[in-house]
Amino acid sequence: MEEEAWADSINQANKMALRNWVRETGIDLVQINGQRRYGGPPPGTWRALHGSAPGAWHIGAAKRVSPTCCSVPAGWVGSPPPAGSEVFIGKLPQEMYENTLIPLFQSVGKLYEFRLMMTFSGLNRGFAYAKYSNWQGAREAIATLNNLEVQEGYTIVVCKSLEKCELSVDGLPASVSQKYLEAVVLKATEGVLSITLHASPYQKKAKLAVLKYSSHRAAAMAKKTLTEGNVKLCGENMNVGWLKPELKEKLRLCKEKHGKHLGSPKQLLMSLKLCDVLDCLNTLCRQKCLGTPRFFTKCVQVKPGGWLQYWCQLVIPAWPFPFGGLLWVQEDAPNTGGREKAKSAVARLALRKIECLLT
Repeated sequence: MEEEAWADSINQANKMALRNWVRETGIDLVQINGQRRYGGPPPGTWRALHGSAPGAWHIGAAKRVSPTCCSVPAGWVGSPPPAGSEVFIGKLPQEMYENTLIPLFQSVGKLYEFRLMMTFSGLNRGFAYAKYSNWQGAREAIATLNNLEVQEGYTIVVCKSLEKCELSVDGLPASVSQKYLEAVVLKATEGVLSITLHASPYQKKAKLAVLKYSSHRAAAMAKKTLTEGNVKLCGENMNVGWLKPELKEKLRLCKEKHGKHLGSPKQLLMSLKLCDVLDCLNTLCRQKCLGTPRFFTKCVQVKPGGWLQYWCQLVIPAWPFPFGGLLWVQEDAPNTGGREKAKSAVARLALRKIECLLT
C-alpha cells in the first residue's frame, strides 16, 4: 500500500497530462487485464480471446464498461493488419504514458493498435506493443525509434514482436488419425492453415499435433477453445500450449533425420480441406509480406458444353515472377463462375510453388 501511495504521489502530473490529452483528442483508452489499449480488434473479440473480463476502465470515464465496446482507430477500414506488423517496445520509463508514446509511434506510420502494460499502482510495466497498418510501418518504427532516448537516462528498445501462430497438442492417443483430428479441429476452431501429427517426443504411445493458424489472434482463440474442455480430442492427459522453439527444433531435426515427420503426417498446409484456395493465397502473402495478389484474366475461347479457355495471370508484388497462362475450365451454366475457377486454378499452382520454395 505504501508503494502504491508513493507511485500515485510522484505521478500525479503525468496522469493529469494523460487525462487532459485524452479529453482533447477524444482518443479512447480501455484497460483490461493489466494492459491499456488503444484501437485493436473489432467489438467482441477481446471477450472471445480473454474470457469474461472483470470490466474495463475508460480513461477519464466515471463508469465501468464492457470490453466489447472496444473499437479500431478512427478511420480504419478493412481487415486487421498482416503478420509482422507489430513491434515490441521495451525499457520504457514507468511514469510515461500514451499521451507521449502514441504520438511518437504514430509519427512513423499508421497505428492500428497500441497496448501499454500496466501495474495496479498506475505505473506502466516498462514495455508496450504497437501494431501498424502494415509491416512497413513496423519496419520504419524499428529503424527510427530503436535506441531512442525518450527521457534523460532512458533509451528504449524497439524490435519485431514475435506473434505466435502455432499450438502444440500433446498427449493424444496413439490411435488418433489425421482424418479424425482434422475433422475435430476444423469444426472447433477457425483460421487453420495446417495440421501435422507426430509421435510424441515426451510421452510413450502418444501423439503430438502441431496446429498452425493464420494469425496470433486466431491461434489464441483456438488455444482458449481447446483448453476449455468442451472439445473432445480423445486425450484425457491432453496438453495444449504454444509451440515452443525447442520442440519445433526437435521436430525439425527428426524430420531431417528420417526424411519425414515423426508420425508420418499428411501435410495439410493450404489444402482446400482447410479453407478456400484464394483465402489461403491471401493469408500466405500477408504472412510472408509478399503484397496483395492481383489477377488479370481474359476469356479467349468458348466451346460447346460450357468449356471456356482463359488467359489468367497472377502477379504477387514481392515475388520475382508471375504465375499463370492459358487454361480450360467448365461452367455448369452460362456466367456461373468460369473466371473464378480459372483464378482458383492459378492460385493453387502458385501456392504449391511458393510452398515448395519457402519451406
